[in-house]
Amino acid sequence: MMQHDNPVWLITGCSTGFGRELARLILARGWRGVVTARDPSTVADIAAGHENQALVLALDVTQRAQIADAVAAAQQRFGRVDVLVNNAGYGYLAAIEEGEEAAVRAMFEANVFGLIDMTKAVLPIMRAQSSGLIVNVSSIGGLTSFAATGYYHGSKYAVEGISESLAIEVKPLGIDVMIVEPGPFRTNWAGPSIKQSATRIDAYAATAGERRKQTEARSGKQAGDPVRAAQAIIDAALSDTPPLRLLLGKAALDLARKKLDMMKNDFDTWESTTLGADFPPGEG
Repeated sequence: MMQHDNPVWLITGCSTGFGRELARLILARGWRGVVTARDPSTVADIAAGHENQALVLALDVTQRAQIADAVAAAQQRFGRVDVLVNNAGYGYLAAIEEGEEAAVRAMFEANVFGLIDMTKAVLPIMRAQSSGLIVNVSSIGGLTSFAATGYYHGSKYAVEGISESLAIEVKPLGIDVMIVEPGPFRTNWAGPSIKQSATRIDAYAATAGERRKQTEARSGKQAGDPVRAAQAIIDAALSDTPPLRLLLGKAALDLARKKLDMMKNDFDTWESTTLGADFPPGEG
């Protein structure tokens, strides 16, 4: 659980999008914030006027030495970390067959292993406090999948699975875990931040190729408001019982319910085949 009295938030990936808006709102409330980005000059304006509450640090979550330095600096400055927001990450567009290994592995380093390394670095502090909240920014793409973003989904499904296990492990220690699942928002995700494979296979033009076009065309026109999303994360963090999953935006809610219906249909339709895979009662 997050300490409500002047909590310390450590947020990764604050140069744009959710991380940036969340850092701004945290500092505006008078709370303390460790505001990080690969290039700290991109977040200097967030801390301007809040020098007593803000600590601006260079942090690339794929660099373990930087993680260790950032967490140590946060502890030295503020003496605690109440909320870790694992926000840093990006997307990648490619049909599965089009995926380029180096690019895919680099995305997993940021989206999955960077999140793991940040979490492991902060957990000893939270365990010593017997309190804390870990916010892992996933995506509606951590629950349901589309063409062209299969590798991104893979990274976010990994975040979901890791987060669920982590929640069970740290709950008795006074620490909560919240998975945030935004739908389409007006961040840089579909614009400057997105990466794409140079490989294009004509056979996937109608599926992955079409989705690439739709993603590019939608950039800047999404329904989701990053400022309202950041406020929603704060509202949930202030709850005595934050949800394991926090969907953000109507599109996310609609897609999540559609996925639940699809899964239930498969489970129910194939129930007899599923049950037939066990030894009959009394055997085995």
